[in-house]
Amino acid sequence: MIYLKTLLNVIDNSGAQVVECIKVLRHNPKSCAHIGDQITCVVKQARPTTTEGAAASNRVKRRDICRAVVVRQRAPFKRPDGSVIRFDDNACVLINKNGEPLGTRISSVVAKELKDLNYSKIVSLAPKTF
Repeated sequence: MIYLKTLLNVIDNSGAQVVECIKVLRHNPKSCAHIGDQITCVVKQARPTTTEGAAASNRVKRRDICRAVVVRQRAPFKRPDGSVIRFDDNACVLINKNGEPLGTRISSVVAKELKDLNYSKIVSLAPKTF
């Protein structure tokens, strides 16, 4: 479960490395985010910017506020088939207002629940779904 002030790793190549959750974008009043939920976050740590290539325009910098989708969580959660799954860290992928990822690559595994939640672009960029 991702609460406010939780730090998450960013697993795409958008330029951010660590973000902090500042708002959970849900319609119901729950205050925590789970896998597949959108959050608003602020970039706490970013890679140094370079002025080369076309990807430089999509880069995010430190203190930028952006949206993200939670793709992994440390807290155990139960799948509909009865299995319980738990990841090693909290991770997210930065997205734009339309729900498309900012980066062009995803570096590690994502949860397979994202396919059911219509994040097929993120699932197709990921090397493996778990």
